[in-house]
Amino acid sequence: MLVEVFVTPKRGVLDPQGRAIEQSLKSLGFRQARGVRVGKYILLEIEAGSAAEARRTAQAMCERLLANTVIEDYRLRVEGE
Repeated sequence: MLVEVFVTPKRGVLDPQGRAIEQSLKSLGFRQARGVRVGKYILLEIEAGSAAEARRTAQAMCERLLANTVIEDYRLRVEGE
């Protein structure tokens, strides 16, 4: 089962990459850019009997390794949900 994981810095956590991209976009004329955040996209293929089982497994992976939950948020998209 395919699971997409999106990891981003929590609101209020300094994001120097996001800030640099936002400033660069503005210097290129894209003045509309606001609050740019840079994160990670992770695609997992998980062996599971159901979408719910795949979600539980992916959540455990995020909590233990894929996201630093002190400073990062994550969200999942599970195939079949």
